[in-house]
Amino acid sequence: MTSANPQSASSPGALRLFRLAGVDVFLHWSWAIVALIEIQFRGGAYESQFWNAAEYLTLFFIVLLHEFGHALACRSVGGQANRILLWPFGGIAFVNPPRRPGAVLWSIAAGPLVNVALIPITIGAVVAANAMLPSAPKDFFHYLDMAATINIVLLVFNMLPIYPLDGGQILQAILWFFIGLPRSLTVAAVIGLLGAAAVIVLAALRTDAWLILLALLGASRSLQGLKQAKTLARMFALPRHAGQRCPSCREAPPIGVFWKCTCGVGFDTFARARICPGCGGVHELTGCPFCGATSPALAWIA
Repeated sequence: MTSANPQSASSPGALRLFRLAGVDVFLHWSWAIVALIEIQFRGGAYESQFWNAAEYLTLFFIVLLHEFGHALACRSVGGQANRILLWPFGGIAFVNPPRRPGAVLWSIAAGPLVNVALIPITIGAVVAANAMLPSAPKDFFHYLDMAATINIVLLVFNMLPIYPLDGGQILQAILWFFIGLPRSLTVAAVIGLLGAAAVIVLAALRTDAWLILLALLGASRSLQGLKQAKTLARMFALPRHAGQRCPSCREAPPIGVFWKCTCGVGFDTFARARICPGCGGVHELTGCPFCGATSPALAWIA
């Protein structure tokens, strides 16, 4: 899973595990509690608890590789990605790709592609073990089967076209090419709400509390997406400053009071030549109301 939320130096309630390739990896404290519960709950799956723990660590590793796929792909298109959070519902790569449909699509799709690449590796391990190690312990074969199954299940689940799962975000990025950002986000969010409702019904029938919580999280994110889409639609309908474009998303800035000085005064930075009418300060950096990227003011000249 990915998030376009602003990145921060730390994650509340999380322990920083390590830093790799410029990406800080955090583990939320609740992950450890859920891991202990799951290992104990599935105690009968293996004859030895060692393999139970190994299976959960494998889940941890596959999720981590998936999130690094998002982060590194985002960087490859000029975006920012320096934080990954692992928590009971999986992982979140905090990415900020350039606000172009192609860049966003690649940043999202790279995560599931990692799982696709792991399919021949995990299944190959099962085939090789059966052929070369027929006398190995039963737990070993069961562990390899579960590793392959976990990877495939994560791939299929993530590719469901339900926002904010990767499948939903991929759908939104593809639609962006044809119907624009606000409408694509609206469509993806509505499908996400319908999907979340269906999952809640299914989870209620199965009395699966975790699935209900996950569906509620998806519904919450979909509602946020709808709200964001409405805001963007209103902004896209506003008149624009001619001859100016955001260096990141290439959108012309809207005319109006969309910028605020540190002194608290709101103003139109392009109409005021970057000078705050309140304190007279000159703003060398300008944020884009559409994509949120901050760039040098002079770079906005198209």
